[in-house]
Amino acid sequence: MNLLKTVVDDLGNILKKNDIDEVIDIRISNLDNYDYQINNLVKHQNHPNVESIKEEISNTLTLSELIDVFDFAKNLFINIHINAESIIENLQDVKNNVLRDNKESVIIDYGGPNIGKPLHVGHLRPLNIGRSIYLTNKIIGNDINSDIHLGDWGMPVAQIITYCELEGISFDELTINMLEEIYPNASKKYSADDNFKKRSQETNKKLSSGEKEVFSNWKKISELTLTSLKETLLILNHDFDYWWGESSVNDLIPDMLQSLESEGKIEKDDGAFISSQITDPRILITKSDGSYLYITTDLATALLRNKQISHEKVLYVTDNRQKLHFEQLFESLSFFDFPSKEYAHVGFGTINDSNGNPLKTRDGGNLKLVDLYEQAYNYIQKINSNLSEADLHCLTNTVLTYSDLITNRKTDYKFDLEKFTSVSGKTGIYVQYAQVRAKKLIETLSEQKPTLQIPSTPLGPLDRKLIIALANIEFHLELSLKNNEPHHLANYLYDISNAFNTFYQDSNIKKIDDDAERNQKIFITSLFIEYSHLVMSCLGITPVEKM
Repeated sequence: MNLLKTVVDDLGNILKKNDIDEVIDIRISNLDNYDYQINNLVKHQNHPNVESIKEEISNTLTLSELIDVFDFAKNLFINIHINAESIIENLQDVKNNVLRDNKESVIIDYGGPNIGKPLHVGHLRPLNIGRSIYLTNKIIGNDINSDIHLGDWGMPVAQIITYCELEGISFDELTINMLEEIYPNASKKYSADDNFKKRSQETNKKLSSGEKEVFSNWKKISELTLTSLKETLLILNHDFDYWWGESSVNDLIPDMLQSLESEGKIEKDDGAFISSQITDPRILITKSDGSYLYITTDLATALLRNKQISHEKVLYVTDNRQKLHFEQLFESLSFFDFPSKEYAHVGFGTINDSNGNPLKTRDGGNLKLVDLYEQAYNYIQKINSNLSEADLHCLTNTVLTYSDLITNRKTDYKFDLEKFTSVSGKTGIYVQYAQVRAKKLIETLSEQKPTLQIPSTPLGPLDRKLIIALANIEFHLELSLKNNEPHHLANYLYDISNAFNTFYQDSNIKKIDDDAERNQKIFITSLFIEYSHLVMSCLGITPVEKM
């Protein structure tokens, strides 16, 4: 077990014993004579047992073979100087170091595209954030499943079908490009034309009841859209365990509503079903015309998942604007006595242009993800013309992923292609360059056949700095997992990449004559490669081979 993790776990147990729910946040210290600092315990300085807590922490730190010196600088602010040599051996087994003892079974609901239209820039954040949470859970050993949760049923689809019928458009001759034009036209017509609205509502009822011709037309639209979606997702390196949508639960809803009504959990109100729970506002379960809402299908989806997938937790990755919806959903799941699970909404901000406005096409429409990918690919190709198509593809997805995840998901951010493709700063290009440089160094020195064993020579200052940075992985993983915030890992990747670049530039490994010293440098470089690749895996980034 990693010694640093052991220390933090021991400190965490002390806090739990004193009813303090807090993850030990250990950070790299800016002080020359200390390596780490723990500053997030200061908020508990007025705890009634603070002196006892300090004593227990002091005893724990004193007994640790990892720690040379520690200091309570102020109240519960802790400075730590470690014996870096003692953690090198433990750093070798990074994959086992990050595995959790207490595993969870988790479902992540993310993506949420609608059929009939392409993936656009608004889907980038749920795809990136959801995938990173999924991969991080998988890497630490949790039983994890993903569901794209397609918007493939209900009124939007009925509008498309109705529009095609009225315009004489053959469903057998539909293309994805035609659908991209039909979808917004049908939506506008629904808002402006009462006759079209009435006919669309009739189509929706036929669809819900499974009327043969309408269902057949829906099937053609759905299959056409799914083919296009999967092509785009493949380019962006996304995939899902389950491709369920609103259509997957349509047959479950009538029985669900009947059961809830008989139990007195829902009641009729002017033709609509509302929850019997007294809330402000009251929670609407169906519309007055009997049609379903998002909450209707989300409730039924919870039932489907309870039947099909063993799980303890469900995470819904959608934008911040849907906060109220999920508050009402979680209230309803509890009030309706659905199987008890841990539910959480993982909200996020928007992607804006350099001026802070929503990222759009020149004519004001939603920018398609494939077009954003092509823009980034062409830009990177211009400044890296010597790279292979495979490496350009990896770098493009790195830029689209890392620039997204480096920002706290809760906030908006500006997409600046020039900034995000820079070789310096917190960019995907920078972290890729660091791992490429490290691999090239190992290849260059391979003729010397270094023995990759634990070094016995004393660590130099830059050796220590890199080792200490690498050893901090568990805490960034913990913060990322606890809060469903990939930016902790994205920043950690930058920190270790920056530490390695400093280590590389100042060490001048190629000119070291002493075999033991050179072997030490190569050993540490190999550790950096392994750690950076692991974190890239958590973020959904594939390492490039050449830059």
